[in-house]
Amino acid sequence: MVFITLLSGFFIHKALEPPLAGGGKLADAEEGLPPFIQDDPVLFEQQVKPILERRCVVCHGCYDAPCQLKLSSGEGLRRGASEEFIYNPRRIASMQPTRLFVDAKSTPEWRSRGFYPVLNEGQQSPEENLKNSVLYRLLRQKQRHPQPQTDLLPDSFTLELGREQTCPTLETVDEFTQKNPLWGMPYAMPNLSEQEYRTLVSWLAQGASVPAPSAPSTMVLPQIKLWEQFLNQPTNKQQLVSRYLYEHLFHAHIHFANTPSREFYRLVRSTTPPGEVIDEIPTLRPYDAPGVAPFYYRLLRYHPSIVVKNHIVYEFSDERMERYRTLFLTPEYEVPELPSYEPEIASNPFKAFADIPATSRYRFLLDDAYFFIEGFIKGPVCRGQIALDVIEDQFWVMFFDPDQPVFTNSAQFIGKMADELQIPVESSSNLDLLRIWTDYWQGQRRYMLEKQAWFKEMGKHDIEHAMGYIWDGDGKNPNAALTVFRHFDSGSVAYGLIGGNPETAWVIDYPLFERIHYLLVAGFNVYGNMGHRVSTRVYMDFLRMEGEDYFLAFLPANQRKEIRDAWYIGQRSAVEKLFSAPQDWLSIDSVSGYQTDDPQSELYQQIKQRLAGVAQQAQAMNHCGALRCDGLPERAETEVDRAMNKLAQLQGANLHAFPDVAFVRVRMDDPEEDLAYTLIRNKAYKNVTSFLADEHERDRSDIGRDTMTVVKWLEGSYPNFFFSVAQSDIEDFAQRCATIRNYNDYERFVDQYGVRRTNPAFWELADWFQDKLARSNPVLSGLFDLNRYQNR
Repeated sequence: MVFITLLSGFFIHKALEPPLAGGGKLADAEEGLPPFIQDDPVLFEQQVKPILERRCVVCHGCYDAPCQLKLSSGEGLRRGASEEFIYNPRRIASMQPTRLFVDAKSTPEWRSRGFYPVLNEGQQSPEENLKNSVLYRLLRQKQRHPQPQTDLLPDSFTLELGREQTCPTLETVDEFTQKNPLWGMPYAMPNLSEQEYRTLVSWLAQGASVPAPSAPSTMVLPQIKLWEQFLNQPTNKQQLVSRYLYEHLFHAHIHFANTPSREFYRLVRSTTPPGEVIDEIPTLRPYDAPGVAPFYYRLLRYHPSIVVKNHIVYEFSDERMERYRTLFLTPEYEVPELPSYEPEIASNPFKAFADIPATSRYRFLLDDAYFFIEGFIKGPVCRGQIALDVIEDQFWVMFFDPDQPVFTNSAQFIGKMADELQIPVESSSNLDLLRIWTDYWQGQRRYMLEKQAWFKEMGKHDIEHAMGYIWDGDGKNPNAALTVFRHFDSGSVAYGLIGGNPETAWVIDYPLFERIHYLLVAGFNVYGNMGHRVSTRVYMDFLRMEGEDYFLAFLPANQRKEIRDAWYIGQRSAVEKLFSAPQDWLSIDSVSGYQTDDPQSELYQQIKQRLAGVAQQAQAMNHCGALRCDGLPERAETEVDRAMNKLAQLQGANLHAFPDVAFVRVRMDDPEEDLAYTLIRNKAYKNVTSFLADEHERDRSDIGRDTMTVVKWLEGSYPNFFFSVAQSDIEDFAQRCATIRNYNDYERFVDQYGVRRTNPAFWELADWFQDKLARSNPVLSGLFDLNRYQNR
């Protein structure tokens, strides 16, 4: 009887269970169009694009978009998704690159590369457009199974950055949704509003058309013509300069001065000359050979939705072109022949561009140091483990003055050391890992020995005189002082010396600046094999130590080693032992005149005074992306500023539960005056074996040295959490924050002021932060990525 009862129950359950929709067909109960489908055409720009950007592109806009599904353009929508994972640190062989717009030019080409559709590609009708759309299925699933609206998301959601991907196709989507009913889109985020959902579904039913990208505006067209003419002059001198510019600007979103704020271009190499349709040459690196046929430098409009993470802006203007002429064309020098594109030459800028005066190249980098530092800290590749797992969470960057006789900046010294300055070149074999020791480290060591010999001849300088060797931006350029923030595997750059005195700082000369760019921007291949990643990672260690050693050179000799040893514990000490560097210079005094027993703090104070002339411009750049901001408040502290500054005094255990980056909205009496702050947790990493350790792997002595930086703007690309607090509660907010000692305290704090993934007000607050950035930085702004938003 028991058996019969169970068997009967089983058959009843199967009879009532909705059938799987195999072969791309909706379940019978859901055949037909939803009743709300619009008859009138849904307008993409006015109705659809704002929803896609704020609800979809915020997770599907960069290389780390789940399943490589980039929804930031019509081309990305039509390309679809792939199960291939770009960020695979254990990849033995390099993968075929999958850069949208570059590595394939049509949907059939992407299908041949293994990408599958998320839109209907069969017979076109409203019914078929929904029935055969993976995107619609996942949107519908979310509406059928709404996300919980309180507390934390259940453990069934996988939110880890390196989580295993699940990429449903039209054939597997029904099995996927039955197995994971809460995994509809937007994944692990609140539901779309009813109106947003109806708009997207109506657009999909109507065929998901996306208008062709806009042509260059009438304000830009004359400038494009002028710049393409400038870059394609036939002389050897101009061709060498254009090649140098291209290899440094290939990743830029170029904006033309006094043109629409959201119109950007890419500098590309094309098989077609100016005036014809651009045919971009798809090389993996900018210094790879473009082929034997003639090519031309062209400016191609960049039309996808802009995300903060890879929005690295560089401005073209009449003044810029004149600056290029002054730096590169006016000086008298000959270019008897153009350099080869052979890897050992092309990947070494000290050989390839030896004919261009080194001072001109260094000045070019200094003019826009923020752009070039941002290139490797923020970068176009979306996850920065290689560059970022060797640096501190907060440090300052300064530069040697190009007008001072710094021997490492001299053309004679650089020419002599060109072979030793070779960066790792990617190989198809992982066995080439040995070259990091046999070639690259030995070259770096010879370079350090040569510098050490020069260092002994420098003599001693008073601290005030020594400050003259630090570039002050010529009294007007805020690029002279930068602060780098590391947020686990992403990072950001701010103008000025931000936050408390950091544990370390870098001083950069020309050879170091150029190698950083060629190692981590021009020469880095996100699709590369394990050998490429490891050799890049180790060589970046060399460069970091070089920048830190230049900073140490300004300190008294009798304290350098103690300070340096304190930096290099754990992983760093292992690197030091494996790659033993010359250290005689540590005992050679080069700077005198210190008055206290804390010379590092004294040095920081001297540097601040040296760079005080550009502090105001740096503040303006951080707030509005310009040297002057309309309506920038006076520096007089307000009640809110004072309360938020208290948080900057927190350290150690108080910060243990805090995320890397948190945005705070302070609601004022007038909503138009609401304020935005960023809380940046700076983690100490002295005693860990990996800079990518999570909270459970970090040593308690590290956690005790954590600090907080608070800035009155939105800093970073990937906010980890949002807080919203009324002005009347700001003192209580600061006091409660100061009493946090563990995760339970933090959870109670979040209950009162935080906005979790489950909060129905989440999207409204996310939109406010997006709007705040867009208003304050109309050219530099982009969409914040929500992939790393915590479930706390």
